[in-house]
Amino acid sequence: MLDVDGREVRISSPERVYFSARGETKLDLVRYYMSVGDGIVRALRERPCMLHRFPRGVDGDKVHQKRLPAGAPPWVDTVRVDFPSGRHADELCVASLADVVWAVQMATVEFHPWNSRRAHVEHPDEWRIDLDPMPKCPFDAVRRVAHVAREVLDELGAVGWPKTSGGSGIHIYVRIEPRWDFGDVRRAALAFAREVERRAAADVTTTWWRKDREPHKVFVDYNQNARDHTIASAYSVRGVREATVSTPIAWTEIDDVVPQDCTIATVPERFARLGDLHAGIDDAVFTLEPLLEWAERAERDGVPEPPAP
Repeated sequence: MLDVDGREVRISSPERVYFSARGETKLDLVRYYMSVGDGIVRALRERPCMLHRFPRGVDGDKVHQKRLPAGAPPWVDTVRVDFPSGRHADELCVASLADVVWAVQMATVEFHPWNSRRAHVEHPDEWRIDLDPMPKCPFDAVRRVAHVAREVLDELGAVGWPKTSGGSGIHIYVRIEPRWDFGDVRRAALAFAREVERRAAADVTTTWWRKDREPHKVFVDYNQNARDHTIASAYSVRGVREATVSTPIAWTEIDDVVPQDCTIATVPERFARLGDLHAGIDDAVFTLEPLLEWAERAERDGVPEPPAP
């Protein structure tokens, strides 16, 4: 039994091994999330959240859980989201660290929040730039593209908050005014991606079909801003044997960071030393109007639009 923010949370099977590379257990995972509590709650707060659950550890089957798992205590909150099929789901809506720990008790390893909050579910307040390397793309190319992305953001007057993906890429988040729907945010993200591609054509692709992308390039994945698309949050552990973590980093670390070194074994000490590097994200809000002007110009010029996601 653990006391988490005044809530009592029972952890069953605490010694079950979840990560086979070093042998970390379910309780180790709980302790990791408690060690980065301010950061994970800031990343998830008030957002509909999809859970990636691994009841037998990450070497076992994964469950993609949109609906809140059964048996939740009354203090765990939800937010209802609707889908084009006409169905809906009551998804986890984190308000405190106890909600996170309870989700881990239910075998959650990864947290995948929407880029909108419960007060305005259909209007994102987070623009996500996903630098996704293709199979033969070296991480040095991802580093170069990240610098170009920052250059464009600086010219736009936007503040980007980078993090490792927990895999082979880099994510950059930008707070935006919740004025636009998912379609407009995706249009703006595509306009930005095309500008990054124009400046770094040797390293970047925005080609829609994966089979048509050059394998040594970085795909600037604007589709992560489409409705109901989610990626692992800041401080989310990834469902891999090594227990890597999607870790906020400073821009000065881009050229040195090794994503595989950011794990549940190393990030707690880093967090204790540096604090949450995304702590100021809510204070740096950007308007999408310049990017939407770019998108409208491309449409007038007859630049073909990719299919709907």
